[in-house]
Amino acid sequence: MPVTSDYPFSQPAGVAPSAGKSDRPSVGGSLLGSAAIVLGSVLLGLAAGLIWAQLAPRAIYVVVGRGSADVVNPETAAFIAGDAAFCVVGIIGGLIIGIAGYLLAVRRYGPAPMAAVLAGSVLAAGLARWVGEHHGLTAFNHQLLTSPAGTHLQAPLGLAGDAAAAPGPTSASFPAVASWPLAACLVAGGLTLMVVLRERSQAQAYAQVSYPGAGRGRGPGPGRGLGPGHAEGWQRWPQQPGSDGAGSRQPGQDHLGPPSA
Repeated sequence: MPVTSDYPFSQPAGVAPSAGKSDRPSVGGSLLGSAAIVLGSVLLGLAAGLIWAQLAPRAIYVVVGRGSADVVNPETAAFIAGDAAFCVVGIIGGLIIGIAGYLLAVRRYGPAPMAAVLAGSVLAAGLARWVGEHHGLTAFNHQLLTSPAGTHLQAPLGLAGDAAAAPGPTSASFPAVASWPLAACLVAGGLTLMVVLRERSQAQAYAQVSYPGAGRGRGPGPGRGLGPGHAEGWQRWPQQPGSDGAGSRQPGQDHLGPPSA
């Protein structure tokens, strides 16, 4: 007689298995989602650079000669405030990339979109810095060459004192640039971890409710085993000589069996 039993991952009764279908995510969908994350991050970085250029305060310089200017107040807090504004914009942008990337592809396709979140946030940070530092730079250099001495000018932004607007971030600006990928990866990874923990908790609760005897061994009756502490309703009784018809047991040998009436 065939013996069947239900397991947590067995096919429910009355539900036919889907033929020819697989739950594995497609490679094309993973690549498409990753590309969308990177492209969206690039566009967000360009927009964030313009926002940073509008919100950040600028230091005031005074022209002292042709092509030369000095800061009016050497103790101004405009430089620190500009770096802080970039970090705030970066954290918000990183959160947007992380949440959008998780909802778009990370929760379905996993590692590849997660790598795209990291790469896209790094690109967004570099683009935001470059756009913000070059915003108004050409006009400032022109005024610096043509304005007479004593003219006050608003200096362009320079992240972490980068007055030269270098193509790549300087070592001093790495902490501010890192705010983008740090925020993006933390939120995407945190959401993934929360979902995994919730699903594991639900699976354990389902197993305890639907299969209360799981893990206690198999034996006579549902959920009853013959291991230590699981022989409820059974007792040892002396085996009589020859009672098994073969005389294989000796007098007084114990035998596990049902309780006598």
